[in-house]
Amino acid sequence: MARERQQEDTYATPIRRLLVGVSLLCLILIFLVWRIDSPRVERFRLMVIDRFVPSFEWAMAPVTGVIKLASDFQSYQQLADQNRDLRRELQQMKAWREAALQLEQENAKLLDLNNVRLDPKLTYITGVVLADSGSPFRQSVLLNVGERDGIIDGWPVMDGIGLVGRIAGVAENTSRVLLLSDSSSRIPVLIQPSGQRAVLAGDNSLNPPLEFLEDPDLVRPGDRVVSSGDGGVFPADLLVGQVALGSDRRLRVRLSADYERLEFLRVLRSRQREEIVDPGDIVAPESGSVATTDDAAASTTDGQNE
Repeated sequence: MARERQQEDTYATPIRRLLVGVSLLCLILIFLVWRIDSPRVERFRLMVIDRFVPSFEWAMAPVTGVIKLASDFQSYQQLADQNRDLRRELQQMKAWREAALQLEQENAKLLDLNNVRLDPKLTYITGVVLADSGSPFRQSVLLNVGERDGIIDGWPVMDGIGLVGRIAGVAENTSRVLLLSDSSSRIPVLIQPSGQRAVLAGDNSLNPPLEFLEDPDLVRPGDRVVSSGDGGVFPADLLVGQVALGSDRRLRVRLSADYERLEFLRVLRSRQREEIVDPGDIVAPESGSVATTDDAAASTTDGQNE
């Protein structure tokens, strides 16, 4: 075994040295050929490249794949960074979009308030809704205007379209609005075009019923309902809503005011009614008429005495 190993080493060592020497010689020749600046050598180099380089494409495929994989990985990192930036910008855009929608809604409501046609004699104060009652048994909202703004109990309140309710409590800086849908709300209304008068009675629903109709047969669903002005509760011709037929076959009113989005409300400065102190002064008789009446009464008395 030792002799065979020694024989193998004896033959392998010279062969290994020969191969190393031949390899070094080939490399030196290749280096010299590539460094020589001569037209003939240049043509020879080109011939070698045309002959051997295309056949080495299969050997370069792994290297090309690795390079491409590294390039794709860098591109993936860039795409991930861009995706993260885009997501952050999208979140910011969503926040701006919500803010823009809120501003658009507020602008639309304010424009509606400016476009409501009212009696030129009526003036108004616009307030912001602070909170609602949050109770199914009491329908009311709180405004940020009060006595300091000249608000008086009983004044009507509107949104951008129709009548909402009336002031039912005033503090220094706030006031409470009793909505038409509240069960304690009763207002006289006029139904157009039939001219029928009725009372809108709140029942804690968005479609309060009509009561005390003069002739229900003259009223049709879709008729316009406005305030009548009777009793001096509200000014006349304020839009309330439209007549609708309820599921209980009662005539109800579909309120024009958007009760689900009450943000800005307009408080109308209603004219105060003149208080009657002495009913006898309503119709004051003329002095001549009084004298004639007294003379006639005296003549009648004298005739009866005779």
